[in-house]
Amino acid sequence: MSISDLFDSGFKKRNEDHFAAIVRVAMDDGVISDDEKAFLDRLARNLDISESDYKLILKDYQSHPINPPTSYDRRLERLYDLARMVQVDHIKGDHEEILLRKIGIGLGFSPDNVKYVVDKALTLVSNGVDLDTFTEEIKNMNR
Repeated sequence: MSISDLFDSGFKKRNEDHFAAIVRVAMDDGVISDDEKAFLDRLARNLDISESDYKLILKDYQSHPINPPTSYDRRLERLYDLARMVQVDHIKGDHEEILLRKIGIGLGFSPDNVKYVVDKALTLVSNGVDLDTFTEEIKNMNR
């Protein structure tokens, strides 16, 4: 096995675990709504999750560990990616913001300020900021 195979394998596993964690958040009420399903479909495509892996994860999402990023910067990167996906897909409404807040908590953001972080994230992304500006602005919120 080559080094690139190891990297690809590890990257794929992280994406699957990240996706499974988001499925777990979506399943917190025991049901995946149509809106959540549409969001998961887009996320699976963006994370390069195969159809067979997608079905396996939906069936057995609890077997995947929840591994939130350990660094704050990595959490912000994931939030940035998710907020961009919401923006690109023109998803609007309270339901999507609530799901993003749940995902934010799953990523390791504090339940006390996740609403503000998600609101700021969506505003920044809608204003077209890059990752560096996004990270700086979110960090400045907490000062």
